[in-house]
Amino acid sequence: MTGTVTGAPAAAGPGHASGYAELVRAVEHGEFGPAPGTQRVTTAFTTRQAVRHEGRGTGYRNEVLSLRLGAAVGSCAAEPGELPAHAVDDCVNTDVARLLRHPLRTVRVAALDAYLMHVLPHTPGNGAQPCPLPAGTSLSRSRARARAVVDLVAGQTDSGGRVLVVGVVNSLLECLRSYGLAYVPCDFKGGTTEWGDLVRTDSLSELEGCDAVLASGMTLGNGTFEPLREHALRHGKPLVMFAQTGSAVLPRMMGAGVTGVCAEPYPFFWLDGGPGVLHRYGGAA
Repeated sequence: MTGTVTGAPAAAGPGHASGYAELVRAVEHGEFGPAPGTQRVTTAFTTRQAVRHEGRGTGYRNEVLSLRLGAAVGSCAAEPGELPAHAVDDCVNTDVARLLRHPLRTVRVAALDAYLMHVLPHTPGNGAQPCPLPAGTSLSRSRARARAVVDLVAGQTDSGGRVLVVGVVNSLLECLRSYGLAYVPCDFKGGTTEWGDLVRTDSLSELEGCDAVLASGMTLGNGTFEPLREHALRHGKPLVMFAQTGSAVLPRMMGAGVTGVCAEPYPFFWLDGGPGVLHRYGGAA
C-alpha cells in the first residue's frame, strides 16, 4: 500500500530545489537572495541538553550548533560530544559562502539554514502555516509538538499505514499509537522504545516495508536525508520532516519528495516553558 500524498506542490517551483545538492548550488549562485559571500555570521554557539521527562523510563541528550545571520538563527544538531570545540570559532565573522564549504557537515547545514532563514523566513508568504505551541512543562510541550507533527503524516497516510520513524522521539511514537498508526522506529543509537519496540539502526533497509516516512531534520546532519527523499519521490510516499535542524532548509524541497515539514527554529521547545510557535508546510490550510 502507498500512502496518499496530499497538501504539497506537485513539483519544485520558485523558492524550491530538486534536492539538497541543487539547493546548495542555487544558494551559492545567488538564486535565493544576496550572494552568500557577502553575508557574514556574527554569532555562533552550541546548546547542550539532557532530559528525562517525568514518568518516562528513558531520556536523551541533544547538542546543537547554531549560527546567527542578521536576525535569523540557523541550526544543526550533532551527536553529543562529536562537535569539535573549534567549530564555533571557525564560524564567527566568516561569510556563508566559506561555511557552505566547511569540512564539517554540521557547520555546512547550519550555515545553509541560517542563510535560508534570513532570506526566506517562516511566513505565510513563504508557505508556512503558524501552529501555536502552548506554554507548559517540557513533557506537555513535547506532546503538543508531537500532535502538530503527527497531524501532518496522518493526513497523508491511508488508514492502517505503516510509518517509518527516523529519529526516535517517544512523544511522536506515543502520538502515532494514539492515531492507530503502525510504526517502525529507527535510530543510530538502537535499543528499545518506551513500549519495548526494537529500534532498528538502518532506516534505509526498512523503507520498502513502510507506506510513509516521518524523519528528523538530523538526517541532514548525518547524511541520510537524500536517500529518504529520493525513495519517497520515486515511490510516491509521504515524507514528513520534523525539523529543528534545517528548519528553513527542508521546506525548500517541498514537491521534490518532501510532502510536509513541521519547522521549529531556535529557540526550541525544550529551552523554556513559555508559549511558542511551530511552522507547518504541506498541511491543510
